Amino acid sequence: MTAFPNTRPNAHPTHLRPDLRAIADLVESGTRVLDLGCGDGALLEYLVKEKKVKGRGIEISEQGVLACVRRGLSVRQGNLQEGLADYPDASFDWVILSQTLVFLNDPAMVLQEMLRVGRQAIVSFSNWGHWRCRLELLFSGRIPVASDLPQQWFEVPRRQPFTVTDFARFCTQIGIQIDQQTYLDSGRRVRTGPFKNLLSTTAVFTLRKA
Repeated sequence: MTAFPNTRPNAHPTHLRPDLRAIADLVESGTRVLDLGCGDGALLEYLVKEKKVKGRGIEISEQGVLACVRRGLSVRQGNLQEGLADYPDASFDWVILSQTLVFLNDPAMVLQEMLRVGRQAIVSFSNWGHWRCRLELLFSGRIPVASDLPQQWFEVPRRQPFTVTDFARFCTQIGIQIDQQTYLDSGRRVRTGPFKNLLSTTAVFTLRKA
């Protein structure tokens, strides 16, 4: 795996979440993009308007779909598994999954489907291996709340915390290659070196079939 942390000032609108800004940097202009769990469509709208991508989205919440429609985006309502099954192989250049992996019941299937319908995939997720999470668990005895995903363990949808190291090993097990890596600490891009699992609160990876 080769890390490409980027510490350039972001030229993106400040309304985009930090991991979405990092994702936007990875997507080439004019490509075909599918945004899974696209929420209110902020990232997809930016990519369509500023990078001229041919973008589509899948969102399960009615509120999110309505917000996307108001932005003039092509978004369908449904869950990720069913939505991905409807697309033929290699329909997109990029398939994006931001801050959603932690809520999936079958992440292996979703990632493999992403790389079936897309040439490459981009995922972002919170890292529970960060030193603050470790200290909180050590001293409080409670499962920590990630700084960029402020949700308790008992809230719906239920989340399954994991770390950067967990995800890297998981990708190896299911035959997925990690290409580029970007690491954030509380919204700022950082150069973590060998301590990425200790110093990053968020990771953004590009993936392809091994």
